[in-house]
Amino acid sequence: MEKGRATAVVLLSGGMDSSVAAAMAQERHGAGNIAALHAGYGQRTQKRELRAFTEIADFYGMRERLVVELEHFRAIGASALTDDRIAVPENALRESGATRAGEGNQPNSIPVTYVPFRNAHFLSVAVSWAEAIGAEAVYIGAVAEDSSGYPDCRPEYYRAFQELVRLGTRPETKIEIATPVITLKKSEIIRRGIELGTPLHLTWSCYQSEDAACGVCDSCVLRLRAFAEAGVPDPIVYRRTLAAKR
Repeated sequence: MEKGRATAVVLLSGGMDSSVAAAMAQERHGAGNIAALHAGYGQRTQKRELRAFTEIADFYGMRERLVVELEHFRAIGASALTDDRIAVPENALRESGATRAGEGNQPNSIPVTYVPFRNAHFLSVAVSWAEAIGAEAVYIGAVAEDSSGYPDCRPEYYRAFQELVRLGTRPETKIEIATPVITLKKSEIIRRGIELGTPLHLTWSCYQSEDAACGVCDSCVLRLRAFAEAGVPDPIVYRRTLAAKR
Protein backbone atom coordinates (compact mmCIF):
# COMPACT_ATOMS: atom_id res chain seq x y z
CA MET A 1 0.00 0.00 0.00
CA GLU A 2 1.15 3.49 -0.79
CA LYS A 3 1.94 5.36 2.43
CA GLY A 4 -0.68 7.97 3.30
CA ARG A 5 -3.43 6.56 1.08
CA ALA A 6 -5.79 5.22 3.78
CA THR A 7 -6.73 7.30 6.79
CA ALA A 8 -8.14 4.47 8.92
CA VAL A 9 -7.55 0.78 9.55
CA VAL A 10 -10.65 -1.27 10.42
CA LEU A 11 -10.38 -4.59 12.22
CA LEU A 12 -13.02 -6.52 10.29
CA SER A 13 -13.74 -9.97 11.68
CA GLY A 14 -16.74 -10.57 9.46
CA GLY A 15 -19.11 -10.24 12.40
CA MET A 16 -21.99 -7.84 12.85
CA ASP A 17 -20.30 -5.44 15.27
CA SER A 18 -17.11 -4.97 13.26
CA SER A 19 -19.12 -4.55 10.06
CA VAL A 20 -21.18 -1.74 11.54
CA ALA A 21 -17.97 -0.19 12.92
CA ALA A 22 -16.59 -0.35 9.38
CA ALA A 23 -19.67 1.44 8.05
CA MET A 24 -19.23 4.13 10.67
CA ALA A 25 -15.55 4.47 9.74
CA GLN A 26 -16.49 4.91 6.09
CA GLU A 27 -19.07 7.53 7.03
CA ARG A 28 -16.38 9.50 8.89
CA HIS A 29 -13.35 8.99 6.64
CA GLY A 30 -15.00 8.49 3.27
CA ALA A 31 -15.24 5.54 0.92
CA GLY A 32 -11.87 4.50 -0.43
CA ASN A 33 -10.02 5.72 2.64
CA ILE A 34 -10.39 2.54 4.71
CA ALA A 35 -7.85 -0.27 5.00
CA ALA A 36 -9.41 -3.56 6.10
CA LEU A 37 -7.56 -5.93 8.44
CA HIS A 38 -8.66 -9.48 9.21
CA ALA A 39 -6.97 -11.62 11.84
CA GLY A 40 -7.49 -15.35 11.94
CA TYR A 41 -6.49 -16.96 15.22
CA GLY A 42 -7.16 -20.66 14.79
CA GLN A 43 -10.83 -20.30 15.78
CA ARG A 44 -13.39 -22.96 14.92
CA THR A 45 -15.06 -20.82 12.25
CA GLN A 46 -11.91 -19.29 10.78
CA LYS A 47 -12.70 -20.15 7.15
CA ARG A 48 -16.28 -18.88 7.39
CA GLU A 49 -15.22 -15.63 9.04
CA LEU A 50 -12.58 -15.05 6.36
CA ARG A 51 -15.27 -15.54 3.71
CA ALA A 52 -17.48 -12.99 5.51
CA PHE A 53 -14.57 -10.54 5.68
CA THR A 54 -13.91 -10.90 1.95
CA GLU A 55 -17.56 -10.46 0.99
CA ILE A 56 -18.02 -7.43 3.25
CA ALA A 57 -14.79 -5.81 2.05
CA ASP A 58 -15.95 -6.42 -1.54
CA PHE A 59 -19.33 -4.86 -0.73
CA TYR A 60 -17.65 -1.70 0.56
CA GLY A 61 -15.06 -1.66 -2.21
CA MET A 62 -12.17 -1.80 0.27
CA ARG A 63 -9.14 -2.31 -1.93
CA GLU A 64 -6.46 -2.15 0.75
CA ARG A 65 -6.59 -5.37 2.76
CA LEU A 66 -4.37 -7.33 5.07
CA VAL A 67 -5.07 -10.86 6.32
CA VAL A 68 -2.90 -12.23 9.13
CA GLU A 69 -2.86 -15.60 10.87
CA LEU A 70 -2.25 -15.61 14.62
CA GLU A 71 -2.03 -19.38 14.93
CA HIS A 72 -0.26 -19.22 18.29
CA PHE A 73 -3.68 -18.93 19.92
CA ARG A 74 -4.33 -22.61 19.14
CA ALA A 75 -1.12 -23.54 20.93
CA ILE A 76 -2.06 -21.32 23.87
CA GLY A 77 -5.56 -22.80 24.06
CA ALA A 78 -7.67 -22.13 27.18
CA SER A 79 -10.66 -21.05 25.07
CA ALA A 80 -13.57 -22.97 23.59
CA LEU A 81 -13.00 -21.06 20.34
CA THR A 82 -9.43 -22.31 19.85
CA ASP A 83 -9.19 -25.50 21.96
CA ASP A 84 -11.15 -28.51 20.69
CA ARG A 85 -11.04 -30.05 24.15
CA ILE A 86 -13.31 -27.30 25.50
CA ALA A 87 -16.92 -27.45 24.36
CA VAL A 88 -18.73 -24.36 23.14
CA PRO A 89 -21.64 -23.78 25.57
CA GLU A 90 -25.10 -24.14 24.09
CA ASN A 91 -28.24 -22.35 25.29
CA ALA A 92 -26.37 -21.10 28.37
CA LEU A 93 -27.88 -17.62 28.09
CA ARG A 94 -31.42 -18.86 27.50
CA GLU A 95 -31.32 -21.29 30.42
CA SER A 96 -29.89 -18.79 32.89
CA GLY A 97 -31.88 -15.79 31.68
CA ALA A 98 -28.63 -13.81 31.67
CA THR A 99 -28.12 -10.85 29.38
CA ARG A 100 -24.50 -11.73 28.66
CA ALA A 101 -22.21 -14.76 28.76
CA GLY A 102 -20.79 -15.52 32.18
CA GLU A 103 -23.74 -14.13 34.11
CA GLY A 104 -25.75 -16.50 36.25
CA ASN A 105 -22.64 -18.40 37.34
CA GLN A 106 -19.89 -17.08 39.59
CA PRO A 107 -19.69 -13.33 40.23
CA ASN A 108 -17.61 -11.63 37.54
CA SER A 109 -17.11 -14.98 35.81
CA ILE A 110 -15.65 -14.98 32.32
CA PRO A 111 -17.14 -17.33 29.70
CA VAL A 112 -15.05 -20.18 28.30
CA THR A 113 -15.29 -18.57 24.85
CA TYR A 114 -12.99 -15.76 26.02
CA VAL A 115 -9.66 -15.96 24.16
CA PRO A 116 -6.93 -14.80 26.58
CA PHE A 117 -5.93 -11.19 25.82
CA ARG A 118 -6.86 -11.66 22.16
CA ASN A 119 -7.81 -8.10 21.33
CA ALA A 120 -4.39 -6.79 22.37
CA HIS A 121 -2.87 -8.97 19.64
CA PHE A 122 -5.39 -7.69 17.10
CA LEU A 123 -4.78 -4.08 18.06
CA SER A 124 -1.00 -4.52 17.95
CA VAL A 125 -1.15 -5.69 14.35
CA ALA A 126 -3.60 -2.93 13.45
CA VAL A 127 -1.51 -0.19 15.04
CA SER A 128 1.65 -1.50 13.38
CA TRP A 129 -0.05 -1.39 10.00
CA ALA A 130 -1.64 1.98 10.66
CA GLU A 131 1.70 3.51 11.60
CA ALA A 132 3.38 1.97 8.55
CA ILE A 133 0.82 3.42 6.12
CA GLY A 134 0.27 6.71 7.90
CA ALA A 135 -3.34 6.06 8.99
CA GLU A 136 -4.76 8.19 11.77
CA ALA A 137 -7.25 5.77 13.34
CA VAL A 138 -7.80 2.09 14.14
CA TYR A 139 -11.42 0.94 14.41
CA ILE A 140 -12.50 -2.11 16.39
CA GLY A 141 -16.07 -3.30 16.92
CA ALA A 142 -15.76 -4.10 20.62
CA VAL A 143 -19.02 -4.05 22.58
CA ALA A 144 -19.24 -3.73 26.35
CA GLU A 145 -23.02 -3.54 26.77
CA ASP A 146 -25.37 -6.44 26.06
CA SER A 147 -22.43 -8.59 24.97
CA SER A 148 -20.25 -11.50 26.06
CA GLY A 149 -18.64 -10.04 29.16
CA TYR A 150 -15.07 -10.29 27.89
CA PRO A 151 -12.53 -8.22 29.86
CA ASP A 152 -10.84 -6.98 26.69
CA CYS A 153 -14.07 -5.36 25.51
CA ARG A 154 -14.31 -2.79 28.29
CA PRO A 155 -13.95 0.95 27.57
CA GLU A 156 -11.13 1.31 30.12
CA TYR A 157 -9.17 -1.37 28.27
CA TYR A 158 -9.15 0.77 25.13
CA ARG A 159 -8.33 3.93 27.03
CA ALA A 160 -5.28 2.14 28.42
CA PHE A 161 -4.33 0.85 24.97
CA GLN A 162 -4.59 4.38 23.60
CA GLU A 163 -1.89 5.42 26.05
CA LEU A 164 0.20 2.42 25.02
CA VAL A 165 -0.03 3.55 21.41
CA ARG A 166 1.13 7.03 22.39
CA LEU A 167 4.13 5.64 24.26
CA GLY A 168 5.08 2.94 21.79
CA THR A 169 5.00 4.71 18.41
CA ARG A 170 7.03 7.46 16.76
CA PRO A 171 6.66 10.91 18.34
CA GLU A 172 4.94 12.22 15.21
CA THR A 173 2.52 9.27 15.02
CA LYS A 174 -1.06 10.09 16.00
CA ILE A 175 -3.35 7.06 15.94
CA GLU A 176 -6.78 7.08 17.55
CA ILE A 177 -8.21 3.80 18.87
CA ALA A 178 -11.85 4.16 17.80
CA THR A 179 -14.55 2.02 19.42
CA PRO A 180 -17.73 3.44 17.88
CA VAL A 181 -20.15 0.73 19.07
CA ILE A 182 -18.70 -0.04 22.49
CA THR A 183 -21.54 1.55 24.49
CA LEU A 184 -24.36 0.39 22.23
CA LYS A 185 -26.69 -2.53 22.82
CA LYS A 186 -26.69 -5.18 20.13
CA SER A 187 -30.15 -4.11 19.00
CA GLU A 188 -28.91 -0.53 18.67
CA ILE A 189 -25.98 -1.74 16.59
CA ILE A 190 -28.42 -3.48 14.26
CA ARG A 191 -30.54 -0.36 13.90
CA ARG A 192 -27.44 1.75 13.23
CA GLY A 193 -26.25 -0.79 10.69
CA ILE A 194 -29.57 -0.66 8.87
CA GLU A 195 -29.39 3.15 8.79
CA LEU A 196 -25.93 2.95 7.23
CA GLY A 197 -26.79 0.18 4.77
CA THR A 198 -24.48 -2.36 6.42
CA PRO A 199 -24.69 -5.75 4.67
CA LEU A 200 -25.86 -7.65 7.75
CA HIS A 201 -26.78 -10.59 5.52
CA LEU A 202 -23.06 -11.12 4.83
CA THR A 203 -21.99 -11.13 8.48
CA TRP A 204 -21.18 -14.22 10.54
CA SER A 205 -21.47 -14.51 14.32
CA CYS A 206 -21.66 -18.24 15.11
CA TYR A 207 -18.90 -19.66 17.29
CA GLN A 208 -19.02 -23.26 16.06
CA SER A 209 -20.70 -23.77 12.66
CA GLU A 210 -19.57 -22.74 9.20
CA ASP A 211 -22.48 -23.80 6.97
CA ALA A 212 -25.57 -22.61 8.84
CA ALA A 213 -25.36 -20.80 12.16
CA CYS A 214 -26.02 -23.13 15.10
CA GLY A 215 -28.52 -20.83 16.82
CA VAL A 216 -27.57 -22.01 20.31
CA CYS A 217 -24.05 -20.74 21.10
CA ASP A 218 -23.81 -17.54 23.14
CA SER A 219 -22.99 -15.46 20.08
CA CYS A 220 -25.98 -16.77 18.11
CA VAL A 221 -28.32 -16.31 21.08
CA LEU A 222 -27.16 -12.70 21.58
CA ARG A 223 -27.57 -12.01 17.86
CA LEU A 224 -31.04 -13.55 17.65
CA ARG A 225 -32.14 -11.70 20.78
CA ALA A 226 -30.83 -8.42 19.36
CA PHE A 227 -32.67 -8.81 16.06
CA ALA A 228 -35.86 -9.61 17.98
CA GLU A 229 -35.41 -6.49 20.12
CA ALA A 230 -34.73 -4.42 17.01
CA GLY A 231 -37.93 -5.74 15.46
CA VAL A 232 -36.32 -6.94 12.23
CA PRO A 233 -35.66 -10.46 10.94
CA ASP A 234 -32.14 -11.86 11.01
CA PRO A 235 -31.15 -12.40 7.36
CA ILE A 236 -28.82 -15.38 7.91
CA VAL A 237 -29.74 -19.09 8.04
CA TYR A 238 -29.81 -21.04 11.30
CA ARG A 239 -29.83 -24.76 11.96
CA ARG A 240 -32.18 -24.25 14.85
CA THR A 241 -34.77 -21.47 14.94
CA LEU A 242 -35.80 -21.34 18.59
CA ALA A 243 -37.45 -18.07 19.54
CA ALA A 244 -34.96 -15.64 21.03
CA LYS A 245 -35.58 -14.95 24.72
CA ARG A 246 -36.09 -11.26 25.37
